[in-house]
Amino acid sequence: MGADHQGIRSSRRLTRGAALLAACVSCSVAAQDEARNVRRIGFHDLAARSAYQPTIKRQGERWIAYIGSHGGRSVNPLNGQLEEHGTSILDVTDPTAPKLLHHIPGERGREVPGRETGGAQMTRVCAGSELPKGDRSKTYLLRTFGDARQEIWDVTSPERPSMLAQFGRFTSTHKNEWECSSGIAYIPGSHEAYRASRVTHVYDLSDPAKPVFIRAFGLRDQLQDAKGYQPAQIHGPISAWPAKDRVYFGYGTNARGVAQIVDRERLLRGPPQPTAENLLAPEIARIDLPEFMGAHTAFPLLGVEVPGFRPAEKRLRDFLVIVNENNTTVCNEPRQMVYFVDITDERRPFGVASYDVLESSGEFCSRGGRFGAHASHENMTPIYHKRLMFFSWFNAGVRVVDVRNPYRPREIGYYIPARTPKTDLRCADEEKKTGCVPVIQINNVEVDDRGYLYAVDRANSGLFVLELTGEARAIASF
Repeated sequence: MGADHQGIRSSRRLTRGAALLAACVSCSVAAQDEARNVRRIGFHDLAARSAYQPTIKRQGERWIAYIGSHGGRSVNPLNGQLEEHGTSILDVTDPTAPKLLHHIPGERGREVPGRETGGAQMTRVCAGSELPKGDRSKTYLLRTFGDARQEIWDVTSPERPSMLAQFGRFTSTHKNEWECSSGIAYIPGSHEAYRASRVTHVYDLSDPAKPVFIRAFGLRDQLQDAKGYQPAQIHGPISAWPAKDRVYFGYGTNARGVAQIVDRERLLRGPPQPTAENLLAPEIARIDLPEFMGAHTAFPLLGVEVPGFRPAEKRLRDFLVIVNENNTTVCNEPRQMVYFVDITDERRPFGVASYDVLESSGEFCSRGGRFGAHASHENMTPIYHKRLMFFSWFNAGVRVVDVRNPYRPREIGYYIPARTPKTDLRCADEEKKTGCVPVIQINNVEVDDRGYLYAVDRANSGLFVLELTGEARAIASF
């Protein structure tokens, strides 16, 4: 389809979206929480910062939440100063009363159409006792500093964090992965050898004060000298180490997606030169998605005992859960959702199921903002792992899915918070700023090792601490 036809089609979709919003302003957000088998037990407004990645870590007798933010600026209630959005550090030992301990400012954002730049979106935390060369008395935070670099902070005392190291020079960053048991980190960032805006930079952070670069890794058709179709940039990897010597990479968000299974040992020990041959060597399998789908998150479910299967039917199987990300408002793009891929035979992955939220169940397209998948939780706590998964779904909130049989995933709960006085506007036409309504946009969800859920909102509404009830809680292993 030509550019003119695409423009007409996009305009028609925007007109339709604006009309739906105009007809349903009163129902654009819920007047109260909507929930099934989930309840809210705690809340913090995060100083109205647009929140992204939460990481929750036990530190001694306390549980501390580290929450990354998109760019922007808000007043820090602890000191009264206007600060660039960065990393909010909260004590969630009592999940009913989260307490802000500190805020580390991030990078000042730039005006870039369609992007939320600046801030400090991503957080990963390791205890020194977990790291091979860490100080056993300390705790370390790895975070992005906008699009510019990576930072490691000593957060042993979360009320008084101190900078330990800065490394990398980038023009784009995104979702880091850090293996605490080995110290290996997988860090999305720009690299001059690639035509993609981001590839994965592998670092040894076993001694957090002395980052050691290992190699840059991407798809062979992302190299500068590659021709033809270009897959989307890396979004983020997830490592299965030490359970399995594999790393699962997700490329793209809502388009040109690729999910990749990589041999971790070959990745770490292979030649660092970015050649097509060297990039292909660690690859076990590559799943190319349709042009209109992405692989925002690639989450492994390994060693699942499929209900009803006998040993001769290969009862124990491996799966990869691929989550797309919806990127536009009021349903103005192809539906992004969740796909389950059987990777028991790693070199021959096969899609077996999908999960989606029924739009008509909440008239979500007419609520405003984004409707569709964004991400899954990533903490593999035994309480939930291979039993339940939690997906952030923007204006459809948090979705709880029974994954005990990945061939038949089943929704058993959800939570959509009511908007707050600080909930920001989202527009049907972001360029013209028309059809704008305040609407919940749950961005990410994570779980801690006690079983509590932490959902954060992209539209400045804050942090929602949740617990399961009813059937969902019965499936968990508390």
